[in-house]
Amino acid sequence: MLSFLEASDTSIDDVGAHLKKMVEIGIALSAEKNIDTLFDMIVEEARALAMADSGTLYILDRDRNVLSFKILQNNSLGLHLKRTENAEILLPDVDLYHGESPNYENASSFAALQGKILNIPDVYASTTFDFTGPMKYDSVTGYRSQSMLVIPMKNHENEVIGVLQLLNAQEVESGRVVPFGDRCVSLVEALASQAAVALTNRQLIQEIKKLFYSFIETIAGAIDEKSPNTGDHIKRVVKITMALAMAVNESNQGLFKEHFFDDEEMEELRLSAWMHDVGKITTPEYVMDKSTRLESKFDRIHLIETRFSLIAEIVEKQYLEKQVKLLQSRETSSDIFLELEKARKENLSSIHEDLAFIKTCHRAEFVNDKMIHRLNKIAEKQYIVSGKIQPFLDPWELENLSIQKGSLNETERHIIENHATMTLKMLSCLPFPKNLSRVTDFAASHHERLNGTGYPRKLKGDALPLQARIIAIADIFEALSARDRPYRKRMEISHIFEIMGKMKENGHIDPDLFDLFVRSDIGKKVKL
Repeated sequence: MLSFLEASDTSIDDVGAHLKKMVEIGIALSAEKNIDTLFDMIVEEARALAMADSGTLYILDRDRNVLSFKILQNNSLGLHLKRTENAEILLPDVDLYHGESPNYENASSFAALQGKILNIPDVYASTTFDFTGPMKYDSVTGYRSQSMLVIPMKNHENEVIGVLQLLNAQEVESGRVVPFGDRCVSLVEALASQAAVALTNRQLIQEIKKLFYSFIETIAGAIDEKSPNTGDHIKRVVKITMALAMAVNESNQGLFKEHFFDDEEMEELRLSAWMHDVGKITTPEYVMDKSTRLESKFDRIHLIETRFSLIAEIVEKQYLEKQVKLLQSRETSSDIFLELEKARKENLSSIHEDLAFIKTCHRAEFVNDKMIHRLNKIAEKQYIVSGKIQPFLDPWELENLSIQKGSLNETERHIIENHATMTLKMLSCLPFPKNLSRVTDFAASHHERLNGTGYPRKLKGDALPLQARIIAIADIFEALSARDRPYRKRMEISHIFEIMGKMKENGHIDPDLFDLFVRSDIGKKVKL
């Protein structure tokens, strides 16, 4: 008795049923997004069509010139084995070449190289190919390989992308192993063609996605490399972002108990984190690297040092000239000379003290009102050079030395903050697909605050998406915990949480997310 597909009484209804099944299979294969699940479906559906007891799928690896094992299904042995990135290879890959010579001894390699279907009634009786592999497998497992169907899978360009190998076609009623019939071969060939198209589409999508992410990571790396002080900032923000998102998914209490990011949402969030600082590509390096108050394209403290050295020389010269005049006028009273010398020393000492104070303000973490008052007094002092009256400090120097916290003046702070606006503008120009349509909003909103005092759009409350709030916390924590910030030393976790706790109280960051961040111990789990 022949298999069901070869039965002489196959009716038009049966043929219609097979065609309907092929359409259903084609739709299912095309709709499947997970490539490992797609591998499983290909073998499972091929086995079902051919009534095959076992099936194996190999995918062509052009870089290594091998057929790479992916899936093995064997009903009799109850096996369902697959190759994963971390698992040991359960079946060996098949070399397409021995040196420079094509490997025609192996049936799967021959089918791949020649693009031909092989239908072998009994592998033990075959003298065309080397079946020591299946025979060795049989001796270990107790299985008996008999009929074999090997079909090359070809893409839309008629290139072989893999090989589907089926073993032991069975009669429907008796289960007896029989050769694969011609109609069965045609159906499986059609399935292999559909599967190759679906697989090629999925591989192309993966390759495009890989290319896109590689490009994004390259841009992110270039942005980080603009400054030696922000190296790997973006990469670390991505790591913290995804750790916090996973904590949301695993949370079984509070507001996040019912919230869960699916795979597409996680991908959208990951991409948003990678792109959150893309606008910094327009930020000047000297602003990003400004570690002290007088630093610009060069550190102007050196200019002030030179100026004060000149002022001291001028003062020395002025007192020397006074001494010469006294001698010429023959007013040689020792008291006059002593007073003059005392005045000279006091004047020079004042100049040196002023310079030392300026240097202190230049690098101080905070400059208070009292310090600013003294800076203003210094700036009021003048000296004359080449007949022109000059101030001890010019307006730009006074403005920057008077910065109370940090090293950026108002203009520079606006330049830094503009990177969020540029991120919004740049990403708004990109035609993101539907599943990534919110990347722009998430990425550009990481400096927004819940109370509406953030930038660039001053979003607040419910207008600020959860994903943007996650990136905001990741960005703040990374900035505070990083070893390489120019304007301060790395902080201890306790101090970081103290600062972020105040930000929570002041409505800057999401309080529930921050509590989850602390409770999940993400700060210690994520190695920065």
